[in-house]
Formats: sequence, structure tokens, C-alpha cells
Amino acid sequence: MANSDKDIDSAIEELMAGATGTDETDKPETEESDEPAATDREAELEADIEALKSERDEMRDRWMRALADAENSRKRADRDRKEAENYGGSKLARDLLPVYDNLSRALHTVTDEQREANTALIEGIELTLRELVNVYSKHGITPIEPKVGDRFDPQYHEAMFEAPVPDTKAGDIIQVSAVGFMLHDRLLRPAHVGVSSSPAS
Repeated sequence: MANSDKDIDSAIEELMAGATGTDETDKPETEESDEPAATDREAELEADIEALKSERDEMRDRWMRALADAENSRKRADRDRKEAENYGGSKLARDLLPVYDNLSRALHTVTDEQREANTALIEGIELTLRELVNVYSKHGITPIEPKVGDRFDPQYHEAMFEAPVPDTKAGDIIQVSAVGFMLHDRLLRPAHVGVSSSPAS
């Protein structure tokens, strides 16, 4: 009976040792089983890093695009503002050109006798014309004043007629019927001129 109890105790100790103990041959298997888990974790971390990098690059690209759009909008607004400042009154300026023409014609047709008889009136017309020219200049409107003998330039002149004139070349200006005007760097109205044609043979 004593031997049986000893055998039972020995068996229990062996079972306990097997349950709690670790055989040396089992250690490599445990280490090998942990390696796939560590590899999977590293792969997940690398995937997360790549995802964050991709998101960062996308946000940077969006930010650069937004910055470029804002800069383009600012430049476009500046250009539109300058356009409005320089050329917004072009229609009004063009409508006022006949006033200049009429005042100029009135002064050019005045004779010496009329000037002596109506000095105050003539001086008033001259003063009005000078003031109109000053206002034009203030707003960037400058006259185009070709002279007889100048060459015809289609960019600034409009030929109202052609006629053969002795001692002239084809394309020479032979008459100026109306002064032209520029609005800054734009043509507001070409000068109206007569142009010499080739002399008839």
C-alpha cells in the first residue's frame, strides 16, 4: 500500500512537472511561433506609415494647388482692377471726342476780325478746349496729331479718302480732318486723314 501511494505521488509529480515545466526541446518551437506574429506587426506598421505618407503627400498637393489658385485669383483681381481703372471710362471718353472736334473746328474757322469783335467769347472757347485736354490727359487720353507729309500708319490713322497729289508719294498724308486719340496703350479713335495715291500715269 505504501508502494502504491508512492507510485501515485510520483505520477502526480510527473504530471505537475509536465503541466508547469518547459522542456528544452519546446523552446525553439515557441520562438519560431512568435516570429510570424512579429513579422505581421511590422508589416502592419509599415502599411500604416505608407498610408500616412500618402495622405501627407495628398494634403501637400492640395495645399500647393490651393495656394496657386489663390495667387492666380489675386493676380486676376489686380489685372481686372487696373483694367477697370484704365479703360472703364472708354465709352464716355469716346462720346466726348466730338466735343473736342467741334471746339477745335470753331477755333480754326475764327477770323482775325471775329476774334477782335468777340474776344471774350473766343477766349472762353479756348479755355474750355484747354480744360478738356487737361481732363483727357489726367485720365490717360493723349492725342494722335499727324501732319501733312507724314506717312500713313494703319495702326493709328484711318484713310477717309485717297487722291493723287503732285510731289507726293503713295501713302503720304495730304490732309488731316480729325485728330486721333489713345487711351493709355489702346487706340480710342484713329486720326482721320486723306492719303495720296499713286499719281495717275
